[in-house]
Amino acid sequence: MISKLINEIKKKNAPIVVGLDPQLGFLPKKLMKAGIREYGKSLEAVAAAVFEFNKAIIDATCDLIPAVKPQVAMYEQFGVSGLVAFRETVEYAKSKGLIVIGDIKRGDIGSTSGAYAVGHIGTIQVEGETFAPFDEDMVTVNPYLGSDGVKPFIQVCNENDRGIFVLVKTSNPSSGEFQDREIDGRPLYELVGEQVAAWGEESMDGDYSNVGAVVGATYPEQGRVLRKLMPKTYILVPGYGAQGGQGKDLVDFFNEDGLGAIINSSRGIIAAYTKSEYAKFGEEHFADASRQAVVDMLDDIRGALGSK
Repeated sequence: MISKLINEIKKKNAPIVVGLDPQLGFLPKKLMKAGIREYGKSLEAVAAAVFEFNKAIIDATCDLIPAVKPQVAMYEQFGVSGLVAFRETVEYAKSKGLIVIGDIKRGDIGSTSGAYAVGHIGTIQVEGETFAPFDEDMVTVNPYLGSDGVKPFIQVCNENDRGIFVLVKTSNPSSGEFQDREIDGRPLYELVGEQVAAWGEESMDGDYSNVGAVVGATYPEQGRVLRKLMPKTYILVPGYGAQGGQGKDLVDFFNEDGLGAIINSSRGIIAAYTKSEYAKFGEEHFADASRQAVVDMLDDIRGALGSK
């Protein structure tokens, strides 16, 4: 699967992914009104608005980007209807030729971890028929429970040509409470990074592994270290834009081949119309504002990589 993502990144010269993380405050009034007209004041109305919101942003940006990353919690908050919108979003994005990275951050042990893997990136047999429940191409995985929690995902990746990104050094301010703790004189995130590289050898796909890593844009120095520890590991980099990451901070997340990392922006893209620099688009043209935000992000990152 990682080779498919790399091909799309090369084709569009766009090492970025748009995070589809809808919140009530981001939804334009016209979409909410349309949902309420059809379903009344209900979670079904919200879910309908969410899907229309996502569709518009996908339509406006799909020619520029290789992938989208829906965060499942933003859909789960709306209950079963929200999960239906999540599945519809995955299907629609794939129909537009995009790779879908499900931001699910799952991690458990044994059969439970296997069930998460099957549900999101695997298939299940029912009376001789095969079904792909959520059908993302790749997902994020929490490694805190150790190999028991990760290897079921790797098995499903190998069986279905899918991929994972394992949390190594996350972008949130308190990540260091555990991830920076030293063990035998080294921070935990380095030890996790080395283990991710080892797991990756079990699922190689060309020069890179289907087992990637999540390393936050807000920690460029740690990213520089981890890049060297995981040369064959693709790095998903959250934290661009809204959390403070900029293109100039991210060049060392990439390898010398110009590959090895994909940068995520969520709020900075999907809620661009609410920001002063894109106010000219207005709420009516929210998707056009998102497209312009993608163009600006690409200019920033391409410029930074060009000066590397």
